Amino acid sequence: MTRKLIYVDNAATTKISEDCLKAMMPYLTEEYGNPSSIYSIAHTAKFALENARAKIAKSLGANPQEIYFTSCGTESNNWAIKAVAYLKAKEGKKNIITTSFEHHSVLNAAKHLEKNGFNVTYLPVNQDGVLNPKDLEKALNENTALVSIMYANNEIGTIQNIGAISKICKEHSVVFHTDAVQAVGHVKIDLSEENIDMLSMSGHKINAPKGVGVLYVKKSTKITNLMHGGGQERTLRPGTENVAYIVGLAAALQNATKNICEKENKVKILRDMLLTGIIKNIKKVHINGSLESRLAGNLNISFEGIEGESLLLMLDSYGICASSGSACTSNS
Repeated sequence: MTRKLIYVDNAATTKISEDCLKAMMPYLTEEYGNPSSIYSIAHTAKFALENARAKIAKSLGANPQEIYFTSCGTESNNWAIKAVAYLKAKEGKKNIITTSFEHHSVLNAAKHLEKNGFNVTYLPVNQDGVLNPKDLEKALNENTALVSIMYANNEIGTIQNIGAISKICKEHSVVFHTDAVQAVGHVKIDLSEENIDMLSMSGHKINAPKGVGVLYVKKSTKITNLMHGGGQERTLRPGTENVAYIVGLAAALQNATKNICEKENKVKILRDMLLTGIIKNIKKVHINGSLESRLAGNLNISFEGIEGESLLLMLDSYGICASSGSACTSNS
C-alpha cells in the first residue's frame, strides 16, 4: 500500500506547476540558444528572456528595466544590501538598519558588513512578530545608508507594515529594501504604488524551479555589481541567463498573482479549519505570531512538552511533511 503524502511545507519550497513546466520545456530542449549570441535561435532565446521580464514587471507593477534576474532570493538579498552599503559608504553613511528576525541571507550579509567597518542596528519585533514603525524612525540617523526589512517572515509568517516602513524611509531619504521572498505571490504587491526601492523574490516559493530569482531595483535607486563579468543584465549581474527557468518564473508568477486575493481567502479558511481542529484536540497549544497580520498559508504553533524534531519525525512516519523552522537553518 502506497503511503499518502501530505505536504504542508510550501514555505520551504513548492512543486513546479504544470503551466510553468510547459512554458520551460522548449528552452530546455530545442530552443537552447544563448540570448547574447547573434544567430536566429539566440534571437528566440533573447525574445523569450525579455518577454518574461516584461511579464514579471507587469505582475509586480514595475517597469521591465527595473527587473534583474538572479539565481535565488539569497543572491538578491546579498546584492541589494552589499551594493547599496558600499556605495553609500563613499558618502560617509555606514549605518544599516534591519530586524533581528530576518532571513539568514540578510542577517549574515549584515554581519559581513559589520566585519568591514559598518554599524548595523538590529531592531526587535513585538510578541506578535511585528515591527513597530516608530522603533525604525527612532533608529534612523544621518549616517543611515539602508533599511532592509522583510515583507513577511519566512517562519512565523507575520506580515510587516511595509507601507508605514517605506514611508518613513522615503521621508528620511534612506534606501529601503525588502526581502519579499515569502510574500510575492501570496500578498498583493503593486510596486507602482509602494515606496519600495528594492525587492527580492525567489521562484521556488511560487511553483517555479529552484535556482531562479529577481531583484527589483527602482529606476531612481543606484546600485553596483555584486560580481563582474560580461554585459548581461545591463552589466550589473553578469553571467549567461537561465532562460528556461526565467520563462518558467514568469509563467508561475502570472498564475500566482492572478485573482490573488480570492485564492488567499480560500487558503486562509483552510488554515483556520486546521487551527481549530488542533486547538480542539490537543492541549497546551500556542500560536506563534499575530493571526491577523499573517500570510494566509502560514500556521506556526508550539506544543508544550514536546521536542520539535521528534514531532516532525513522527509526522513524517504518517506521510506528513512539516517543518520546525526555515530550511536554510536546518543544518546550523
